[in-house]
Amino acid sequence: MTIKLHCFGESGNAYKATLALELAGLDWEVVKVNFFAGAARTDEFRQQNVMAEAPVLVDGDFTLSQSGAIQQYITDKTGKFGGELDEKYEVLRWVLWDNHKLSSQAGMTRFLMNFLPEEKRPAQVISFMQSRLASAYKTLNTHLDGRDWIVGRNVTNADLSCCSYLYYPEPFGFDRTEFPNIDRWLTNISDLDGWKHPYDLMPRAFLGAS
Repeated sequence: MTIKLHCFGESGNAYKATLALELAGLDWEVVKVNFFAGAARTDEFRQQNVMAEAPVLVDGDFTLSQSGAIQQYITDKTGKFGGELDEKYEVLRWVLWDNHKLSSQAGMTRFLMNFLPEEKRPAQVISFMQSRLASAYKTLNTHLDGRDWIVGRNVTNADLSCCSYLYYPEPFGFDRTEFPNIDRWLTNISDLDGWKHPYDLMPRAFLGAS
C-alpha cells in the first residue's frame, strides 16, 4: 500500500519525512497541503492532526504526525537510519536537539524573512533568532570535525533531521561556506543515492513562489 504524506515544499520538517521516505525506498506519494492558504487549520485537516501541522503520514489505517516520530516509524518499518543498537539514544539526542535548537529556530527565522510581507518583518526578532542560530551552527560544526556523519559510520535520522532547513535557497542567515564541517557533511548527504532537494520532492505552497 502506498504511504501518503501530507506536506508542502517550504516545510523543512516535511522535508525530514520525505527525504527519509525517499532514501528508504518506500512506496509513497505527496498530498499537497496548501499551508499558506490556511489548509492545515481547517476542521477536515484537524481530524487527521489536531496539532494543525504538516507533515502527516498516512499508511493504511495508521496516521502519524511530527517529523521525528515519522522518521522513527520509517526506521521501525525498514530498519534504516536508526544507527547501530548502541547508537539509538545518541541518534535520538541529536534529533531532539535539532527540533529544539536548530530546525525550530531556522524555520521561524526563514518564515519571518521570506514569507511575511516585507513591512511586517520584525527586524529585532530576526536579529535575535539569527544570533541563537549562530550558536547552533557552531555546535554542529564543532561536532562534525573529523566526522562524516553526526552519529556513527552511516547516515541516520540525526543527519536527516539536522540537515533539513540547511538546503533551502531562501536567506535566513546561514552560509554553509562559513562552516566547513557542515558544508562537507551536507555534501555527504546530497551525494547519497536517491537524495533530492526539498523542492524536487514536494510541491511549493507559498502563493508568491515562482
